[in-house]
Amino acid sequence: MQTVAVTTPEDSARWIRRFAPADDAATRLVCLPHAGGSASFFVPYATALHPRTDVLAVQYPGRQDRWCDPLIDNMSDLADAATDALRPWLDRPFALFGHSMGASLAFEVAGRLTRDGSVPTHLFASGRRAPSCHRDGEHIHLKSDDAIVAELAAISGTDPSVLAEPELLAMVLPGVRNDFRVAETYRSTGAPPLTCPITVLIGDEDPRVSFDEAQAWRAHTTGAFDVRIFPGGHFYLVDNRNGVLEVLSSR
Repeated sequence: MQTVAVTTPEDSARWIRRFAPADDAATRLVCLPHAGGSASFFVPYATALHPRTDVLAVQYPGRQDRWCDPLIDNMSDLADAATDALRPWLDRPFALFGHSMGASLAFEVAGRLTRDGSVPTHLFASGRRAPSCHRDGEHIHLKSDDAIVAELAAISGTDPSVLAEPELLAMVLPGVRNDFRVAETYRSTGAPPLTCPITVLIGDEDPRVSFDEAQAWRAHTTGAFDVRIFPGGHFYLVDNRNGVLEVLSSR
């Protein structure tokens, strides 16, 4: 799998979705989806935050309108490409909001942009342990298709109708497997901490991130830090959308 450099406005447009453009907004919120997720997951956020915030959602290769684009199978190359895609959108203050794999990606993108002099106003890391925390034995990307389907069902992040339809599953599973590979093989490079504030959001019954793993994000910024806990599992943010929006808006 080869990474394609994002070098033109047309390239950037393949990565960025604006479901409720807010050209006059003072700030932007960049949203990065979970493993197997797509930009459209953030349509309700774009609608709710409009017109005060211009919401950009990143569309990874290999899904929805990017089915035919080559997958990127490692965090470093994915972060490089996403960072390049965002460069044309840095004309006003911006924050980053990533869920699950997207939180790790948001952290890596924030580091790259900070080193270039474009410091985010805030990083919101949802449903993901700190980059310095690793769990042994997470190898879902190496398991059978049935095991991946079982994992998707367990974390309740995929429409059950998709899991029940063999033809749809055949289309989405390569991208899902690839995303699990990106998330499970990711290791922080030990780069300097960010300078922007970090807010971590988790569900109190999420098996994918413990409170201690959420607290460990504190070591990854010299700025302000807090953890917000909501009722629910890995996709707590679906049932608690209003509460999450409150956190985003207040910061």
